[in-house]
Amino acid sequence: MRLVIARCSVDYVGRLKAHLPLATRLLVVKADGSVLVHSDGGSYKPLNWMSPPATLRVVSPEESELEDGVLEQWTVQSAKTDDRLIVNVHEVVHDSSHELGVDPGLIKDGVESDLQRLLAEQIETLGPGYSLIRREYFTAIGPVDILARDATGATVAVELKRRGDIAGVEQLTRYLELLNRDPLLAPVRGIFAAQQIKPQARVLAADRGIDCVTLDYDAMRGVDDVESRLF
Repeated sequence: MRLVIARCSVDYVGRLKAHLPLATRLLVVKADGSVLVHSDGGSYKPLNWMSPPATLRVVSPEESELEDGVLEQWTVQSAKTDDRLIVNVHEVVHDSSHELGVDPGLIKDGVESDLQRLLAEQIETLGPGYSLIRREYFTAIGPVDILARDATGATVAVELKRRGDIAGVEQLTRYLELLNRDPLLAPVRGIFAAQQIKPQARVLAADRGIDCVTLDYDAMRGVDDVESRLF
């Protein structure tokens, strides 16, 4: 992973256009080809980014005509579309690279790990004809909670959460982008499963062709207390 703190302006060019004026920002270049632009605020979400697969090309004023004051220009080209992320670097404050190695993935809390185990045992909860391929299917960017096949034989990636939010949908989207590059698995569709799913997450999932499934944890454990229910 490469971390660069720089005074820069950023333009996204393609299906949509966006501009970030000159300011000091953190540029993150990951081994999977993604490039993210962060500010010192806004929590975890980058201001702009390019998802993998992508290629990064860096040119200097000696190699190409650039705007006055630009030390180098980064062009991050998507391998799937004509979209480009163009970063004009005016000053480099910090530049370092770090080898992180293979990440073991997120360790689920008790409920999430139980949900994964129960859903793997009761895979038909997702629908008739479903079969389990495996739990914790390893990828270069982390393990997919459950990989399954539906009644048609198509591959399905399942991301599990206690409370499903937009970040979970984004995580599943990254897995799907990677899995669909494997000709032995593609096409792969996604299911976002959780005990509770926020409305914004449902909207984003629908926009990306991802199905949402609400899981009843107590019923799956076989301890559903019918008498305690109001309805």
